[in-house]
Amino acid sequence: MKLKVEGRIWKIEKEGKLIDDIDTDMIYHNKYLHILDKKEMAKYAFSNLEGWQDFPKMAREGDIIIAGENFGCGSSRQHAVDCFLALGIKAIIAKSFGAIYKRNAINSGLLVLECKDIDKANLKNGDYIEINLENGEIKKDGKVVAKTKPMGRVQTAIYKAGNLFAYAKSL
Repeated sequence: MKLKVEGRIWKIEKEGKLIDDIDTDMIYHNKYLHILDKKEMAKYAFSNLEGWQDFPKMAREGDIIIAGENFGCGSSRQHAVDCFLALGIKAIIAKSFGAIYKRNAINSGLLVLECKDIDKANLKNGDYIEINLENGEIKKDGKVVAKTKPMGRVQTAIYKAGNLFAYAKSL
């Protein structure tokens, strides 16, 4: 598996600033927890985040989300990971992640990367970026604009396998 991903970005921001503390209820509202079909879950990504309720209509497979500090804080709601997988989101780059959300995303094969300086990268919605997962470089138009925290050995192995279950079967 190649350790580079590229895609169009969505900066989850309000008034030009990345939104911090996006919790799992903002990502996937509890009134939709009865939905078990992952394809249906895609319709409700950011359903409770002011200004971003139309995200599922705008997003395309292969897009990359950029957010602020503590993305996915709150409950251990798996729907908040699965809705992005169902949309075909390729990666989420945030300044930091809620611990449970990060672990759920990694185990599910959703690429989550930390980048403390992502807001200084001079990116705007619709830009295409390339992320080298081996060295953490984020490039726009061939130029390095930011660098992510390196993925750990286990995260890399799970990502290469597709998810935690596939990784476990390969052992």
